[in-house]
Amino acid sequence: MSEMTEMPTKRDEILDTAERMIRTAGYNGFSTRDVANAVGIKAASVHYYFPTKSDIGVAVTERYTERFLDQLGDPEAFEGRQKKTIEHYVDAFRHALVRDGNVCLCAVLGAEIGGLPMEVGEHARIFFERNLAWLKKALTASSRVSAAEAQALAIHILATLEGSMILSKSLGDDTAFESVAESLAQIADD
Repeated sequence: MSEMTEMPTKRDEILDTAERMIRTAGYNGFSTRDVANAVGIKAASVHYYFPTKSDIGVAVTERYTERFLDQLGDPEAFEGRQKKTIEHYVDAFRHALVRDGNVCLCAVLGAEIGGLPMEVGEHARIFFERNLAWLKKALTASSRVSAAEAQALAIHILATLEGSMILSKSLGDDTAFESVAESLAQIADD
């Protein structure tokens, strides 16, 4: 018996389109009408699924966060291998930048945090908090660092990767990201 693949729903199409728009032009760079036109539906149909633009922003951010963390997997899987932990985490960002040609959705939202609806900004913060928690847990499990050292290293890694993605995208050159990735691999104690 062959495995059936799920067909994307209109809701999924709306979220996919809104995510692309946010990642390329920012939250304030699209409207529900833009999304409707891109999907080929009426704006009222977008509002059926998402009554407000902020509802779209929240749903996109929640979905992005869950997908990103699912891709990372179990933070304790790297026990005793800090270098592998860092390389795995860097690869998640590389995948977005190199394959998708985009910066992290929440980096875009984080840069706009002062102009976002409160609920969208809160979900962007949740992405960063959950990533820091994942990294801290993975670094603590993979090395002999204290929880405080793991937290500081997690902040360093996340901030460095987000910044290098923005720099690489701005310069139109992935070498800035790859330079940072290489330097992060060297800080591991393996």
